[in-house]
Amino acid sequence: MRARVKLSRTAEVLFGALGVATVLRLGEDSGMRPETRYALSGDVHIAYQVVGDGPFDLIFVPGFVTHAELQWTLPGMGDFLRTLGSFSRLVRFDKRGTGMSDPVSGAPSLETRMDDVRAVMDAVGSRRAAFYGLSEGAAMSILFAATYPERTAALVVRSCSPRTMWAPDFPWGRREEVYRREVDQALRVFAPRAEAREAVRSLGMQGEDEVEAFIDYIRYSTSPGMLDALYRMNKEIDIRHVLPAVGVPTLVLHGSDDQVVPVEAGAYTAQRIQSARFIEVPGVGHLALRAGGARIEHEIERFLTDVWQAGGWEDAEPDRMLATVLFTDIVESTAKAIELGDRQWRELLERHHTLVRQELLRFRGHEIDTTGDGFLATFDGPARAIRCACAIVAGVRGLGLSIRAGLHTGECEMADGKVAGIAVHTGARVAAQAAADEVLVSHTVKDLVAGSGIEFMDRGVRELKGIPGEWRLFAVGRGT
Repeated sequence: MRARVKLSRTAEVLFGALGVATVLRLGEDSGMRPETRYALSGDVHIAYQVVGDGPFDLIFVPGFVTHAELQWTLPGMGDFLRTLGSFSRLVRFDKRGTGMSDPVSGAPSLETRMDDVRAVMDAVGSRRAAFYGLSEGAAMSILFAATYPERTAALVVRSCSPRTMWAPDFPWGRREEVYRREVDQALRVFAPRAEAREAVRSLGMQGEDEVEAFIDYIRYSTSPGMLDALYRMNKEIDIRHVLPAVGVPTLVLHGSDDQVVPVEAGAYTAQRIQSARFIEVPGVGHLALRAGGARIEHEIERFLTDVWQAGGWEDAEPDRMLATVLFTDIVESTAKAIELGDRQWRELLERHHTLVRQELLRFRGHEIDTTGDGFLATFDGPARAIRCACAIVAGVRGLGLSIRAGLHTGECEMADGKVAGIAVHTGARVAAQAAADEVLVSHTVKDLVAGSGIEFMDRGVRELKGIPGEWRLFAVGRGT
């Protein structure tokens, strides 16, 4: 019997995302591996595999880095995947920039990763699925469930923290110096082989085969630049405000001995998702140890089977979903109309409307309403909404016009092609605070575009008329 080893916190970060039972031993492989195929997301190829032919689809959203082929060589991992595939049609993939998916520059944002998941679902013909989000992958799964409830039947997350870093109202996050040490230690796996071995041994691994296997697996799965970029992107994750918008059946699993993500972070997540069930698995850390792994498999199967038998996969037209709302209006439109006269103003307004609608089409926005010289539109991704707003601001300058734009992301009520709710009112109030040629966003929008490359300037804390509390607003950088 192979001896188990005690891993350090940094090692658990690396291996916990894989959900393996012990340290990996490349070269082991039991059973036939499924074929790796590719889905095209934009111009990027996303590697995926399908396991099993159960009655419902289960999307496995990994954390950290993976390699679709080499995962089958990990002790315990192959059995875990086959178990999931025994009661579902399991779909798993490597996120862009890692494993067998196309290399990319920089880490993908959560919004981009959602696009990639939808591309994989479309490629395998999955109209609606359950999601199993692990570690870092839990945040994206939660965001997906809130944004696309029509494609999400149920949600399971494990070792989930809705925010990475410490904050006064989130004391379970990591401090800056601790996080930096974790990044430095993780990157040493790419040092010259002798130094990499020393770094890996310091993680608590025993046996030269495990040491060599760890080095190879990480090196085959990612690169130094991508690993560093992933850490930098993950550092900015904060989806706490999204949690109340999740309306699908949800199971939150967390190991009682998790040294990477405290149990309190998992409990926090479950408390803020309506009707979520929280299960603390005794004696299990961030790693899915063999005994704990069996319990995790059982809980996932029981929960998803119950949802399936209760009709959870039936078509349902969602009446609420997470969306980014965009408001625009022309600055000093009345003065401009008086200056031009009715006919010329009407012609200019038509050109303005045509330009706005072209940009909405380009960035997948949905026009909800047009009120004289302004637009209300919704988007399924805040980064797309920001870039659309910036394109509109730049475009109407050529017409001799200036506009102000405001964006907010929140749960919206959907009915007859219209949207309503506090999120819509908040977006309107944010727009009212914007200056001419300025795109202004709420802190909620800013939190969700980590990794997008969009730059912001802090505009301070404001009171929004009729909206409770104080709101920190940010102007989008002109170079976006």
